[in-house]
Amino acid sequence: MRYLKKIKPYTIKKGFRYLKHYGPKEFWVRLCERMEPEEVPYGPWFESHKPTEKELEAQRKKQWKKQPLISVVVPAYKTPEKFLREMIKSLEAQTYTNWELCIANASPEDTAMAEVLREYTGKDARVKVEDLKENLGIAENTNAAMEMAVGEFTGLLDHDDLLAPQALYRIVEALNQSSEEPDVFYSDEDKVTTDLSEHFQPHFKPDFNIDLLRSNNYITHFFVVRTNLIRQVGGFRREYDGAQDYDFIFRCTEAAKHICHIPEVLYHWRTHQASTADNPASKMYAFDAGKRAIEAHLKRQGVEGTVSHTKDLGFYQVEYPVQGNPLVSILIPNKDQKDTLKQCLDSVFSKTAYANYEVIIIENNSQEKETWEYYEELKQRDNVKIVTWESGFNYSAINNFGEKSASGEYLLFLNNDVEVINPHWMEELLGNCQRKEVGIVGAKLYYPDDTIQHAGTIIGIGGIAGHAFLNMPRSRSGYLHKASLQMDLSAVTAACMMMKRSVFESLGGFEEKLAVAFNDVDLCLRCVKAGYLVVYNPKVELYHYESKSRGSEDSEEKVRRFQQETEFMRTRWIDLLKQGDPYYNKNLTLSKWNYSLRA
Repeated sequence: MRYLKKIKPYTIKKGFRYLKHYGPKEFWVRLCERMEPEEVPYGPWFESHKPTEKELEAQRKKQWKKQPLISVVVPAYKTPEKFLREMIKSLEAQTYTNWELCIANASPEDTAMAEVLREYTGKDARVKVEDLKENLGIAENTNAAMEMAVGEFTGLLDHDDLLAPQALYRIVEALNQSSEEPDVFYSDEDKVTTDLSEHFQPHFKPDFNIDLLRSNNYITHFFVVRTNLIRQVGGFRREYDGAQDYDFIFRCTEAAKHICHIPEVLYHWRTHQASTADNPASKMYAFDAGKRAIEAHLKRQGVEGTVSHTKDLGFYQVEYPVQGNPLVSILIPNKDQKDTLKQCLDSVFSKTAYANYEVIIIENNSQEKETWEYYEELKQRDNVKIVTWESGFNYSAINNFGEKSASGEYLLFLNNDVEVINPHWMEELLGNCQRKEVGIVGAKLYYPDDTIQHAGTIIGIGGIAGHAFLNMPRSRSGYLHKASLQMDLSAVTAACMMMKRSVFESLGGFEEKLAVAFNDVDLCLRCVKAGYLVVYNPKVELYHYESKSRGSEDSEEKVRRFQQETEFMRTRWIDLLKQGDPYYNKNLTLSKWNYSLRA
């Protein structure tokens, strides 16, 4: 019924545009994804989570040590009276009152608009308006509004959007509670219908995530920056019109010492026919400007990378070329299962475009004659070594032992039950892993039935950690396309994981107290703690015929060991488990793997 209400001439027209862009097959996948009912419907969730009148009243009375003036800047052009009034009222409803609203009016000839602006400037000295001689475009109009700002911080608001009443309060609260001095703040956001009757499509964001930002302008709204930082980076640039905020956000976050994310919906993005929130395919120039904004950012950072559009407009892929020709050591623990290992190695040997690698099979108590015969075959190859681990199964100890026989500068941990899909998988891993800030790079793995087995690991899911988008069809891209976007995460699976050898050794390798479970998660978390990024790259795709190598946790001994390893992780990472994964969002569930709302 909810979807029938949305079938209007405009929606049908929009559907045909999307059909033309994606083609029938992709269009159907996206339509099914969009039409799938929300497990926890957002409308009622929003109503139950917004502050009560009592909470808003308490906010109004709160006195902070730091109470900066916040300038909210709005470039306005032919704004419908209803939208203009509602935007200004959303400022006047703020529970934090030390603000000014700076409106650059690029259509002073619009008499109805001028009348509304006169009314508000006449009764509230915090509302400031400057009439521009002409419409200079979104970037220059915004710059004109920024020039009016005298506050310590400046927030960006579109002329037809709304702030939640607690928006500025949350910024000031975060400023006062932070041990560091944030230069930049951003919040979660949602969309709202033209008549404000329905809130939908919430965007719950992670803490600052440079690889996600290079994949998509996930920060967008509500964006607040120190005003002197804006002066330093130089405001908006008109050559990026259409993606002027994306370019601006890159330059601000590059210059910021500390970036603070507030995991709460503080901004309501109004959708209507002229809005980019509701009509993406009509603005190809904007997506091209976004691509150029990423390219300019990479250039400023001295990073070589090729930026391309994905089939989802407004979302991008950055490919980092391999520097030089370093040796990669592939470490594969193995016990028997000759056919499984052969399938894995055949796919590596036949499909890998990158040539400079060695394979180290870490033999662990194989009993079957055919396994040893296969090893003899493998020994004929120049780039294969077989080393023997004689103790019992301990995944961490086996890999730590195998690493000592490796000659490569990069280690690629690989399960014996995976199969390579695309030929450039190793370059995709290596190009990323060579970046100085990156310690580990992970892959996207599928079950044989083309459902997702791993699209990154979220801390807290299922108690300790779980894979994102588990069992989702391969054709789908998930919540805001996150299964298909390169991004930073807290952890990835070691079923296919590349790591700088220098980082592996500096961390002391895998934790040998974790013989079976969570050893990869623990290694990733220690890597992040040491200051490196863990990158999930969905362009690295493999099949994973999972758990053939060790069987299920079906004996009493295995169950007890799993419980011990769970307890070890809980003790070591208790603070992180309490605070929540910074690359996830506290408003999202930990009981499922699909980024649905926390009930």
